[in-house]
Amino acid sequence: MIVLASASPRRAELLASAGLRFVVVPSSIVEERLPGEPPDVFVRRLAGAKARAVAGARPDGFVLAADTEVMIDGDVLGKPRDDDDARAMLARLSGRVHDVLTGFEVYDVAARRADGGVVRTRVEFAPLGRAEIDAYVATGEPRGKAGGYAIQGRAAGLIRRIDGSYTNVVGLPLREVLETLARMGAL
Repeated sequence: MIVLASASPRRAELLASAGLRFVVVPSSIVEERLPGEPPDVFVRRLAGAKARAVAGARPDGFVLAADTEVMIDGDVLGKPRDDDDARAMLARLSGRVHDVLTGFEVYDVAARRADGGVVRTRVEFAPLGRAEIDAYVATGEPRGKAGGYAIQGRAAGLIRRIDGSYTNVVGLPLREVLETLARMGAL
């Protein structure tokens, strides 16, 4: 059995689109970056912590967890606190290239072993005017999204190009996750 340790409907949709059967058991760990922690180490550590937290209550199966962050100029943007924060994030991303990092882990409960990684995708936003940013924020879509946008939604029209995995930007690097699940014997 595969357990998705995430409340993200986007991650569940991606797994379902690949034809996987799974159950959802969200993790309740605190998602806090340690002082000086590099972003790639941060997302990988959180994915592992989420997987192990959910695995602790299971007798067997495979637990999949992930954490996605948007990074620009060495800063992790996180999820906007409110609409003003979302506007500030979008203004900062406007006309620029940034990285989307997703750390993921598959944990085999019975064997007590884990495998996973970090996937990086480069995303370039088109230059955005204040009215365009305000209109996007007014949709409510930025709420709860790393970097204040959802590439699979209306933000698709704000993005000039991506270099790398599209599903990584959505929140789960599907190809890499499927390879890891297969390698560990979950598929």
